Amino acid sequence: MEGVIKAKRFRIKVVVFLALSPDQRQTRGQGLDLPSPFFDLDITKILLTSGPTLACLLSFMLPRMRTPMLRPWIAASWFAFWFLLRPPAMSHESTVPSGGHAVIGFYLAKQLLAAGHGVTVLTVGDESSKKMKKPPFTRFSELRSAGGKTVWGDPADVGKIVGAESFDVVLDNNGKDLDAVKPVADWAKSANVSQFLFISSAGIYKTSDEVPHVEGDPVKSDAGHVLVEKYIAGLSFDSWAVFRPQYMIGSGNNKDCEEWNCSQKAIPIPGSGMQLTNISHVRDLSSMLTLAVEEPVSSNGKIFNCVSDRAVTFDGLAKLCAQAAGCELKIVHYDPKAVGIDAKKAFPFRNMHFYAEPRAAKEILGWTSTTNLPEDLKERFADYVSIGRDKKEMQFQADDLILESLKVTVSVQ
Repeated sequence: MEGVIKAKRFRIKVVVFLALSPDQRQTRGQGLDLPSPFFDLDITKILLTSGPTLACLLSFMLPRMRTPMLRPWIAASWFAFWFLLRPPAMSHESTVPSGGHAVIGFYLAKQLLAAGHGVTVLTVGDESSKKMKKPPFTRFSELRSAGGKTVWGDPADVGKIVGAESFDVVLDNNGKDLDAVKPVADWAKSANVSQFLFISSAGIYKTSDEVPHVEGDPVKSDAGHVLVEKYIAGLSFDSWAVFRPQYMIGSGNNKDCEEWNCSQKAIPIPGSGMQLTNISHVRDLSSMLTLAVEEPVSSNGKIFNCVSDRAVTFDGLAKLCAQAAGCELKIVHYDPKAVGIDAKKAFPFRNMHFYAEPRAAKEILGWTSTTNLPEDLKERFADYVSIGRDKKEMQFQADDLILESLKVTVSVQ
C-alpha cells in the first residue's frame, strides 16, 4: 500500500506491503462470498493513498499559563499510503510516510508491522533535508527495528515509483481536490487495484441545527473533498470507502504551531466556551483504516466518520490541557465582533458546535474508540517537553489584543 503525505511545503509518499499467510487469508474469508482479489490470490497487494485531513494534532488552546503549557493549533495534514499484502514466503515490503502530519502514516505503519505485515516507507523528498530532522521522521528507527524499510523518492509519477509492482488496495490521504487525487485514482483503476480508500474531511458537512454529524448528512456540494468522493465512487472499484476525520492528537507531531507559553494572563475563548468539538487520538484513525483493509466487502461503498465517540467543550478542553501540564488556568470569554477580531485567526477551532459521530464504523466494522483525552493530553505534553519545545519563546499578538481590549481580570477556574 502506498501513500503520500503532503504538508504545507512537502509531500511524503508511503508504501506498505502487508504479509498474510494462506491460513490467515482462508480464515478471514471463511463463510464469506469474497471476490478472489481479496483472499484467493497467492499474492495480495494493497495500495492506499490518502488525502488532506485535519490530522494532527490538537494544538492546545492554552497560550497563557502560569507554567509552560501547550497551545495546540489544529492544522490540516496530508498523507498517502500504499499497502502491499504478501504471503510469508514472499519478501515483506511496505512503505509509510512521516513528516508534516506524517504521524498518521507513522502510526499506521507501526500497527501493520505489529500485526506481522511488511512495511516500506517511501518519503517524498531528500533524506538529508532539514525536515527529516523532525518527528516523526526522527523516529523512523522504530519502524526499521520492527522490520520496516524507509526509502525516499519523487512522487510525481506513481507508475514509475511502483514499477512493475501490482496492488490490491490504494489509500489516498494526500489530496483535498480532484486535481490532486485523480491521477492516483486513475492509475489505481488502470492497474486493476481492487480497493480504493480515501481520507476526506468531516469539514465538508453543512452547518446544521442537529448535531453530531452522522454519515449521510448533507455536505457542501462544491467542497473539493466531495468532488473527490463522487469521482472515486464512479470508478467502480471492487471495493472503495471514504473516511472523514476531524481534529486529531498524537505523539510524533512536528507542527511548529503547537506552542507552549508561561504567562499569568487569561486564556481568551470566543463565545460561551460551551461549544462542542471532537478530538481523536491518531491511533483511532489507524485502527479504523486497518479494519477497512481487513474487511473490504463490509466497507465497500461506505462513508466513515473517523472520529472518537465523545465531544468536549472549548472550556473543558482548556481545563484538560491545564491538568495535563499541571498548570493554573484562567479563562476569559469574549465576543469576536465586539473585540473587532476574526475568531478564525485568533482561535484554532471553529467557533461553533462542530463534531461528528463514528456511527458507521461501529455498526459496520465493529470498531471501538480508544481515545482518552485526559490521558492522551498528558502523553502529548510529555512528548512535547521531551524534545525541549517548551523552552521556546512564544508570541501571542492576537491574544494580547483581545485581552487588552477587554481590560478585565479573571479569577482562576
